Amino acid sequence: MQAKFPGKALPYLFLLPTIVICGLFIYYPAAQTFRTSTYQSLFFGARQRFVGLQNFGRLFLSPEYLRAMAVTIWFAFLVVVIGLCLSFALATLLNRKLQAARALRISLIWPYALSPAVAGTIWLFLFNPHSGLVNRLIDIVAGIKPDWFSNGKLALTMLIVTAIWNNLGYNLVFFLAGLQNIPESFMEAAKVDGASFWEELWYIVIPLMSPTTFFLLVININYAFFDTVGMVDVMTRGGPANATNLLIYQLYKDGFQNFNSGLAAAQSLILFLFVVALTLVQFRTTGRMVHYGG
Repeated sequence: MQAKFPGKALPYLFLLPTIVICGLFIYYPAAQTFRTSTYQSLFFGARQRFVGLQNFGRLFLSPEYLRAMAVTIWFAFLVVVIGLCLSFALATLLNRKLQAARALRISLIWPYALSPAVAGTIWLFLFNPHSGLVNRLIDIVAGIKPDWFSNGKLALTMLIVTAIWNNLGYNLVFFLAGLQNIPESFMEAAKVDGASFWEELWYIVIPLMSPTTFFLLVININYAFFDTVGMVDVMTRGGPANATNLLIYQLYKDGFQNFNSGLAAAQSLILFLFVVALTLVQFRTTGRMVHYGG
């Protein structure tokens, strides 16, 4: 016999704590952000004037903002693609029976425990043009010492390397867990059929790892767009000549340095909607290639 609730209000009563928390910490701040985006801050935020959607128009007509959008897309693409490929390759190696496998796993996973700002500080010293370890190694191999802070392309490369290193441990944890959950019987059957290592990887491992890969793809895109503001602030402050000025850092500058809360709120909405649209496209395209069956 099917159990029935004693009253129609009981399910809503159970949902009430979730509704209250979401309302206070998600829906109300989102509504306030949209409201703020329709105002222009005057006198360093002391006064506000209603301007409707003018803030959005200013952003899309601003060469600086459009360049920041292009830099962010290129930065996110490289961080996600290189980061996932490198993490998967390292996880595949670490999943094999090695003598120092445990020590290697710990040494590669621990960078994720650092905040982006701390990771940026570490690599700021490593990329120092005069005394950094990176330039010493390049000097030994190629006989040159690049100035990573005055060249826009080099500064962006430095930022990409730091972001990949900082998030490498997170990707490794999930890839290793996924690889260790692949049944040994699948691999043994492939070996009996004479499959090579690359055939096992392409036809067995990669399809079975598709749910993990898809999850990490979404998480890494959000990391590249939202979690690197501290790293940029510590390492380059958006320079040189705005070559590393990501959207999230432009938002930070307008909101907390220029005290233009209306423009910053408009940027946050644009960034949020852009990432949501990108995620929906991923679910429509990449999500179709995900196989959850064993």
